[in-house]
Amino acid sequence: MTRAIWRIALRDLRGGLAGFRVFLICLMVGVASIAAVGSISAAIDRGLASEAREILGGDASVAFTYRAATPEERVWLEARGAVSEIADLRSMLGLPDQPGERALSQVKGVDGAWPLYGEAQVSGTTLQDGLAERGGVYGLLTEPVLAERLGLSPGDRVRLGTGIFEFRGTLEDEPDIASQGFNLGPRTLVALPALRDAGLLGAGTLFSTFYRLRLEAGDLDTMKAEFEAAFPDSGARWRDRRNAAPGTTRFVERMGAFLTLVGLAALVIGGVGIGAAVRGYLQRKTRIIGALRTLGATGAHVFAIYLIQIGVITALGIALGLALGAGTVSIVGPMIADRLPVPADFGLYPRPLLVAGVFGLITSLIFTLWPLAWLREVRPAILFRQGIDGRRHTPGLPLLGLLGAVVLGGGAVVLALSGAPQLAAWVLGALLAAFALLWALGWGLALAARALSHLPALRRLPVLRLSLGSIGVPGGQTPGVVVALGLALGVLAAIGQIDANLQRLIRDQLPVASPAFFFVDIQNDQLDPFKQALTSDGATRTESAPMLRGIITELNGVPAREATIDPSGAWVLRGDRGVSYAAAPPPGAELLQGDWWPEDYTGEPLVSFAEEEGRELGLAIGSTVTVSILGRPITARVANFRRVEWRGMGINFLMILNPGALAGAPHTHIATVHAPTGAEAPIMRATGQEFPNITVIRVRDQVERVADALGNMGAAIRWPALAVLATGLVVLIGAAAAGADRQVQEAAILRTLGATQRYVLGGFALRAVLMGAFAGIIALIWGSLAAWAVSVYVLEADFILSLRFAVAVVLVGAILNLLASVGFSLNAVNRRPARVLRQIAG
Repeated sequence: MTRAIWRIALRDLRGGLAGFRVFLICLMVGVASIAAVGSISAAIDRGLASEAREILGGDASVAFTYRAATPEERVWLEARGAVSEIADLRSMLGLPDQPGERALSQVKGVDGAWPLYGEAQVSGTTLQDGLAERGGVYGLLTEPVLAERLGLSPGDRVRLGTGIFEFRGTLEDEPDIASQGFNLGPRTLVALPALRDAGLLGAGTLFSTFYRLRLEAGDLDTMKAEFEAAFPDSGARWRDRRNAAPGTTRFVERMGAFLTLVGLAALVIGGVGIGAAVRGYLQRKTRIIGALRTLGATGAHVFAIYLIQIGVITALGIALGLALGAGTVSIVGPMIADRLPVPADFGLYPRPLLVAGVFGLITSLIFTLWPLAWLREVRPAILFRQGIDGRRHTPGLPLLGLLGAVVLGGGAVVLALSGAPQLAAWVLGALLAAFALLWALGWGLALAARALSHLPALRRLPVLRLSLGSIGVPGGQTPGVVVALGLALGVLAAIGQIDANLQRLIRDQLPVASPAFFFVDIQNDQLDPFKQALTSDGATRTESAPMLRGIITELNGVPAREATIDPSGAWVLRGDRGVSYAAAPPPGAELLQGDWWPEDYTGEPLVSFAEEEGRELGLAIGSTVTVSILGRPITARVANFRRVEWRGMGINFLMILNPGALAGAPHTHIATVHAPTGAEAPIMRATGQEFPNITVIRVRDQVERVADALGNMGAAIRWPALAVLATGLVVLIGAAAAGADRQVQEAAILRTLGATQRYVLGGFALRAVLMGAFAGIIALIWGSLAAWAVSVYVLEADFILSLRFAVAVVLVGAILNLLASVGFSLNAVNRRPARVLRQIAG
């Protein structure tokens, strides 16, 4: 019997795939998007792994904050292999004879051994000649954008810190650039001894020193453990080639997981079209199904026959989707590889294709089991009398149980394969809730439209009455249209509202409340004259604080890496953090718990901690925190918690200690300066001339850099969202195609009763617009709620509804549904009524 079932199923497919076009497109687009995103992520992961040494600059890297390695530490490192020393800091690059012409730059000082791996690409000179000392002046290389901004030509003299350098060429690329993290300005490359001569590596200045190692042999874990055992209080940060660019890796993983889930949303939306396609296919097979049942086939046999057919079509759709996704990446990837900010090794990777295939199979199963399930329950006589769209059938308990098992099992598989289980759980939960809500609202719209069509008040509005009656017809496409369009537009609305609020936050809110400048590396003897100069140059308000950097090494006596903390607070422990000291609470400080120490306090070290971050680290009043500052461990007891508003862009510190705890520690000061726009240029010129060692960060420039970065990220997210919308449009076309026969019959009957073509077409168009607008409004509501939750609870920002985008979402819903329906509506009104009626009767 099994062979007979397979034979019947495959022979029935010889008629072609005309009824499965929407099925195939929906499945193919969703699978292709997931396969493409996964393949790109895998290519970047492989690229990062294969070029890990070049990215890191060595097999291992040891970083120190505010200091170089001690002689003992240096000897230990040199005993393990070749060592290259690098210093990294921010400073101002300017023209000696034009103090106002200055620009912020990320400065990198390198020794003669750099780079240990890879090659630096420079233009106009060689690396060695570009950095060498000639005639008592060191050379300097900058990124092209910085040279263009300052109008530099080879041979020009420039000022960096207190030193004079010669510009000799441009820095096109660095092999270890991906491991450097976010830069506040274009990069400058100089020789390491030149930085010392320029006074940029003095005590208390803000810089980091990296020691890159080329290792001949040795286990990296063992070497790391030996270094930490030999120098337990060094505050050094160890990194090796296995995690060369952790920030980049985390970003790629999270973005890949997010885009994969967006692709899954496209699959879920496509699932609506898959279910509709299966129902339409079975409707056309009604007579065949009836014949099979009459000839002795049981409901289980018929179910198996069409399940095999759906399985074959599913396998074809998944294969086409995998080929499209992987093929597109394989062709386009190598073309754009050189333009990516990270290395990528494009090729064919099985895991992302497997994930995409599994997601496609789960989606197909979930959305085809329900329309197939009724085949086991329906008697042959009913099949001969009517099509399946005239009545709704509920599957029996066994099949409901099977469907529930598939849903739960599929959800578990998605969570396991997503790469971000927590995010996947939230997205799946939101999709499930939105799907159920939209389906219920679709049924509600159908019932309400049916009731409204019978109101006496609408008798004088026949077109509206006809449209409402069509929306409310039993067994119609209204729920499916509302679900497909509501989900697609909802995803677009959520992403659009989040993006709009991010742009508003960056471009509108921050510049209004933020200072005009940040100044860093202010020496102790420069603080008072610096403030006086700012006041005379037009600054309206200046705030300053002592500034150090420290690394948290222990929490309550437990090594920080072993402490049990909230994952959201892990960022605090990943690197060095700002530390200050104060005898009295800073202006505007809001203590939430505990008390400040007396101004003349001389006891054990005490610390005031940011409340939210302290809670995430599991701290309480009386807890101890050990901070390594300049290699010196300081264990302080938590005296109080403060509210810190990081978005205010004022002077905020994670930790503020009592002055006695940092007595004698070399440090500089940081200052924020508020000034009107017209005073910004004079302040830049004056500080550049009088205090060349002080680094100025123009807030407006950095806000623009962040806004541009967010804009690029938003663009990367919007494209997948448009793919989701395209899938929704395909589903709408499928729904319109499924209802095309009904439209033809309605048009024929109406025209026989005297209705004109314009009247009938107007009714169909109004129906499409009303359904699309309703779906758009519902999508706007749930998408905006999702955006509000992300803005308030993730971004911790206020949410304001973008009315322009909201109106656009509703209009897009109405227009898309109209476009999907108009072709079938035109066909319906152009058919001759007599011929249609004869076909119905015959």
